Amino acid sequence: MKNSFLFYLAFLALVLAACSRTEPEISYAVMRLAYVQENGVVKERFSFFALAADEDGIENLDDLYLYHDREGLRWHLSERDWIALQQDGKMWVGSRSIAMIDEEPLPRGLYRTVLVNKAGEEAVRSISFDPPVEPRFPFPSLNVADGNYAIDSKYPVNYLLGYDEKGNYVQTVRAPALRGAIADLKFNSTVKSTALWAEDQLYSTSALTDARPVN
Repeated sequence: MKNSFLFYLAFLALVLAACSRTEPEISYAVMRLAYVQENGVVKERFSFFALAADEDGIENLDDLYLYHDREGLRWHLSERDWIALQQDGKMWVGSRSIAMIDEEPLPRGLYRTVLVNKAGEEAVRSISFDPPVEPRFPFPSLNVADGNYAIDSKYPVNYLLGYDEKGNYVQTVRAPALRGAIADLKFNSTVKSTALWAEDQLYSTSALTDARPVN
């Protein structure tokens, strides 16, 4: 009888272990404002990413929510909608398409993000989003001609993004100087056009110009 009881306890422990669920985790979350040039017109675009983890793998994550409780706003991303980016062995999930109706500016202040896995368990983390209402720097420009590039930018850090002939992103190169030869950038041979990505990391703000042919 005693052995049967011990066997029952061992069996129960195995069942409970098999049924145990682990909560997802949000180690970090960030929102960014980007001024994006589209056919010569500069518009505000917003991105939101969470550094997500789940002991059962990223495929166990189901939904990601972003709330601005004061204004009663909510954005919902499912696993079919979000972008998953892997960096240094860690997974970020989110979107570069957070927007308001009629492209109004996003309200500043405190946001709340909620990550839900397939078992319905949640992780919650707050984000402070307070970029300047007006740009700190003039919108930058990029000129490419005769195998050379010229950047006009007051932003602290400048990158050149490379795209293939179909406009697909290929490569990012930090600009070594505001002027120079395209060949010195060491672009991949598939790069046919480039755009300037300027960053103000202190205020989580960026600017992206239209692309220019490199040859």
